Amino acid sequence: MLLLQNFNQQQNSNSYLIIQLIVAGVIIVLISKFFILPFLSNNKSSSKMTKLKVGDQAPDFTASDKDGKSYSLKDFADKVLVLYFYPKDSTPGCTKEACSFRDNYEQFTEAGAVVVGVSSDDAESHSKFSAKYRLPFTLLTDNKGEMAKNYGVKKELLLIPGRSTFIIDKNQKIALIHSSLLNAESHITESLKVIEQLKSQ
Repeated sequence: MLLLQNFNQQQNSNSYLIIQLIVAGVIIVLISKFFILPFLSNNKSSSKMTKLKVGDQAPDFTASDKDGKSYSLKDFADKVLVLYFYPKDSTPGCTKEACSFRDNYEQFTEAGAVVVGVSSDDAESHSKFSAKYRLPFTLLTDNKGEMAKNYGVKKELLLIPGRSTFIIDKNQKIALIHSSLLNAESHITESLKVIEQLKSQ
């Protein structure tokens, strides 16, 4: 009887050990899939990102707005384009930034500038975001991150999409590159400074 009890205890212990090993294996697979592989992928893609500087020709792009209308760089020829990349619709920092662009929108238009926001959010998200905060400017969807890569907008902390603003002059050359994830409103003030300088040229 005692031998039988010891045998059963050993069997239970082995079964418990096997279950622990299976659970540990599943956890390792999940960590690899959702954390390690994306991390390596981000590092690989970021190394291929374009490194733009002021004076460079702005990279061309093709992206759609909330209504499915397609835009490219040539659509803004002979205009000053404020192209700002932001992490995500309806988040606190991005909402503050968008509303600041909205509140200063008249200053941009009076200076002959066009404001365009870019994020990976889909058309439905952009539509709700624009309607809720009465945004008067276009929001484009960069769902595959191609625009961000071509403009050199890197992810912050390896996970959060970057917040960068590019001023593109009438000759479609880069006049400003401003990046700041935390100080969202600085993108508006810095943009207006450069646009005023472009007006006097």
